[in-house]
Amino acid sequence: RYPADLRNSVTYRDAPWKSEIGRWLSGCDLNVTSVSIIEKIAGRSCKNGCSNQGVCNHELGLCRCFHGFTGDGCSERLQLNCNYQVSKEQPYGRWVVSMCPAHCDTSRSMCFCGEGTKYPNRPLAESCGFKIMPASEPGGLRFVNWTVKDENVFTKNGSEPGWCNVEPGDAYASRAIFKEECDCKYDGLAGRFCEVPVQSVCINQCSGRGICRGGFCQCDSGWYGVDCSVPSVKSSISEWPKWLRPAYLNLLENTMNLNAVVQKKNPLLYIYDLPPDFNSLLLEGRHFRLQCVNRVYDDRNATSWTDQLYGAQIAIYESMLASSHRTLNGDEADYFFVPVLESCLITRAGNAPHLSLKDHHYLRSSLALDFYKKAYEHVMQHYPYWNRSSGKDHIWFFSWDEGACYAPKEIWSSIMLVHWGNTNRKHKNSKTAYWADKWSSISEDRRGNHSCFDPEKDLVLPAWKNPHQFSLEAKLWASRPRDERKTLFYFNGNLGPAYESGRPEDTYSMGIRQKLGAEFGSSPNKEGKLGKQHTDDVIVTPLRSDRYQEEIANSIFCGVVPGDGWSGRMEDSILHGCIPVVIQDGIYLPYENVFEYRSFAVRIQEDEIANLTSILRHINETEVEVKLSNVRKIWPRFLYRDSILLEAERQNNTIRLVEKWAKEFLELQGDDVFATLMQILHYKLHNDPWRRKISSEKNKQYGLPAEC
Repeated sequence: RYPADLRNSVTYRDAPWKSEIGRWLSGCDLNVTSVSIIEKIAGRSCKNGCSNQGVCNHELGLCRCFHGFTGDGCSERLQLNCNYQVSKEQPYGRWVVSMCPAHCDTSRSMCFCGEGTKYPNRPLAESCGFKIMPASEPGGLRFVNWTVKDENVFTKNGSEPGWCNVEPGDAYASRAIFKEECDCKYDGLAGRFCEVPVQSVCINQCSGRGICRGGFCQCDSGWYGVDCSVPSVKSSISEWPKWLRPAYLNLLENTMNLNAVVQKKNPLLYIYDLPPDFNSLLLEGRHFRLQCVNRVYDDRNATSWTDQLYGAQIAIYESMLASSHRTLNGDEADYFFVPVLESCLITRAGNAPHLSLKDHHYLRSSLALDFYKKAYEHVMQHYPYWNRSSGKDHIWFFSWDEGACYAPKEIWSSIMLVHWGNTNRKHKNSKTAYWADKWSSISEDRRGNHSCFDPEKDLVLPAWKNPHQFSLEAKLWASRPRDERKTLFYFNGNLGPAYESGRPEDTYSMGIRQKLGAEFGSSPNKEGKLGKQHTDDVIVTPLRSDRYQEEIANSIFCGVVPGDGWSGRMEDSILHGCIPVVIQDGIYLPYENVFEYRSFAVRIQEDEIANLTSILRHINETEVEVKLSNVRKIWPRFLYRDSILLEAERQNNTIRLVEKWAKEFLELQGDDVFATLMQILHYKLHNDPWRRKISSEKNKQYGLPAEC
């Protein structure tokens, strides 16, 4: 019924899947029906009600304590200093991001102007509070003296560069000067002088059932969870989220729990409500508000999307939490998601003394490994589900540069969501040029001897991309027909040490970008030379362009090569209608183990880079048109549309604002990243061989025809 085409793909919902997957989805995923699921609404209490310094997990009866508090009932106060131990030579301790010469908020290790100033709650972050020294020679750079407090920032004299006593109105009217190095790095504040309080970023903005306190959701009574989306028995049924309605209720005798029968479609996801160390505390304690998030809020409290590539980790988490595939009953679940915000951990690593990397020899990869292992230990201690499949039905997201390379050996049986699909068949060791992220030196007794990616069980997801309004309105993925694409091949990015401002390491990009520059460079290198095979219709340049998106849309083929691990070039190509040319041997790209890449992409071996243009010119026009056509069909699957629409709905509900990006996304058609992930998990649920050995699943209702 579903024959494969000449490239051995079967199309399902506009995507060219590998034939066996496309056939199953066409005949089965398309015809899935709802089944009755028992949802467990919990009612366990927590010690002392968490002392109003945390949120009670009513399923486990455990507190999730706010930043700076700990203990069974969140009654113990932590002392999180901003500075390391001081000495005569270092009166503020050795350098750390949180270093503070004024008032330290020891609940979060954050620095503020403090008492005695006009604006005591104004951030005094990083170099703002320290003396800036003049350059030692003409044309040189100024530098920060981290041993000397800058007394000028506390001045009340408007003719000196102050900060803590500067009246915003005076500064805006040029009646007072201020220190340029001072700004609003912390989340929750806007305006040049941090004078406008705005929303901080919380997971799903607390679902409208709590307040966001710097990144941690303080839930309303009767609600809990990282985003306040889980009702307890004390909640109002009329306020339950969409994914729990309509429900038929049954109060269980001699318990504090309530059963609710809900109609749902498989696959079903159970999402662990981990301790806040793995999520909320990492958000609440951010020293730079753009760290690891896909959005912040401006002085209108309107959404401002970021270019933070690691934002996918939060986007997919938020979609799962609000999804109709979510279940609160682990006994009904097909999969278990373990939400560790590792990108927030790594970007914050070393930002404050309590986040010290010293025990890990300053390797962020080693710190992250321990972090995931602690999450595994929590799951093993408090839940019964891991041993059901030895973790094979559990899902972890590793969003950093080299993906799951440093996953602890205890969790390797699970499904790994990554951006870097290195099978290690060719590139066996750590490939990042940044020493703190290298994982090759981590011992086998901690990491094991696994690869970074196993295409039989793992999946590469697209990176987060800012939903640029210009690209959406211009419809760059579809607006350029073949005859208007004048550039044969395009790549714009760092090309290594041969170019001005290039990365100095020869190992950067595994040498691939350097080879591209040497052969086809269209901008002069440090020696003033172009690439050996430079031609007018090939652009390989390190020079940033204000027309980057249009230049991709005007090209037929676009380079997809690594950076420090993965890069976002695949997403750039697809989202602007360009045929991706993948040059990274043994490394899987987004969906490559489920989509038939020959339908829309070209793969070239690393040792064939010198033949790149010859290979591309020999692809016939019919094949080019087929690939371009498929790129135009699959591009929505490289966008986190579901997460973006959730934010659009929140913005409309809270400040009655519907911006152009929201309107554009509401009009988009096609399956996005989250929908694609659910389709893949549905296929795996009925086709992974190990599933047939789980006796508890044999009598389960799936809402599918028998042949599926």
